[in-house]
Amino acid sequence: MRNQQNRRNSIVALIAVLMVLPVWSYAADDNCLTCHKDFEDGTGPSHLIAKDIHVQKGLSCSDCHGGDPVLNDMDDVRQSAGYKGVPDHLQVPDFCARCHSDATYMRSHNPSLPTDQLDKYKTSTHGQRLFGQRDVKVANCVSCHSVHQIGDGKLPHSSTYPANVPATCGKCHADPSYMAGYGIPTTQLDDFKQSVHGIALLERNDLGAPACNDCHSNHGAAPPGHESLAAVCGNCHVFQMELYDKSPHKAAFAKNDFPMCETCHSNHKIEKPDDSMVGTGADAVCATCHSADDGTRAFGVADTLASGLGRLVSARDQAKSALDDAIAKGMLTTDEEFMLGEVDQALIQARTAVHAFGTTEFLPKAATGLAKADTVRVNAKALIGDYYFRRKGLVIATLFITIVAVGLYLKIRRLG
Repeated sequence: MRNQQNRRNSIVALIAVLMVLPVWSYAADDNCLTCHKDFEDGTGPSHLIAKDIHVQKGLSCSDCHGGDPVLNDMDDVRQSAGYKGVPDHLQVPDFCARCHSDATYMRSHNPSLPTDQLDKYKTSTHGQRLFGQRDVKVANCVSCHSVHQIGDGKLPHSSTYPANVPATCGKCHADPSYMAGYGIPTTQLDDFKQSVHGIALLERNDLGAPACNDCHSNHGAAPPGHESLAAVCGNCHVFQMELYDKSPHKAAFAKNDFPMCETCHSNHKIEKPDDSMVGTGADAVCATCHSADDGTRAFGVADTLASGLGRLVSARDQAKSALDDAIAKGMLTTDEEFMLGEVDQALIQARTAVHAFGTTEFLPKAATGLAKADTVRVNAKALIGDYYFRRKGLVIATLFITIVAVGLYLKIRRLG
């Protein structure tokens, strides 16, 4: 027993030594952290760096800043070979690109990362102003990725985690005093928070919803032009883009220099679309450009689309109401429930077909939905009728059995 206890104690001691040894060795060999922790508080680089992806991948201070981390005196460190120190704002992109543009080097650390970030950055509005105009206010790498706590974009603490991206961009773009002189609005972040995309991303934590970089790109960030909006939105809304491309609006918008999707849906403050946007009513976006006497078929088409959607929604609601009643009464409604799902799908397709801005794509889908909704409603009503028929039959049968039972009882008593 004593030998077993001794062995256990030895194993525990060995594990403790092995756990401490790497930390002791790193601290002994890297005086950067030792010195900086002496005079920095919890917000200093020496404390923040524990979360940094570079440290987690095994890199040290000297891998970025150069110098000899074994030296104790800072003057000696500055004189040591390879010392680079802290780059200024204009130098940061090239500073980071020493590794991130080296495909051979990156392959041994994270081969999934692209190595053309610097080239893309130079094409962006930020990069063009930084390199072309020496504008030190525009964003560089550390403006978005932070400095000593650069995180993997998949981790919630990272500044490039999807739900954090709007706030990261908003540090500059939502600050009126900082953006003064650039001639662009600073309401984008507030508008985005109220949009259908922002609500999905920031309130429902739907990481599939777009953030700033999904529309503006990452390192090659640029505002989408009028001619590219359909392509940008079409990354997600593929069917709408294809319908728009074949619609009369594409040529008309190009002729009048109207932005594509933005003309009807806005840009950063995109509200959840509803059927009231279609038609000639007060809330309809069609009436923004078209009138009854504008010489086009637009007003008539808009009325047809709006009335078609209205009929389909009403038919779907009536079918669902009848089906819900049948379900509540315990009737077998498997086929009808499946068909109601097809009605919902037809309604989605009809709403999508609106982007063709004509009736050819829309009417067949609306007709399909109406026919199936009518079938569901009729079948559900029949099931409800069958339910009441069975109840009446049960009442009659129960009454008949009761009469027979009473008669038998009286007959037995008489015989007794």
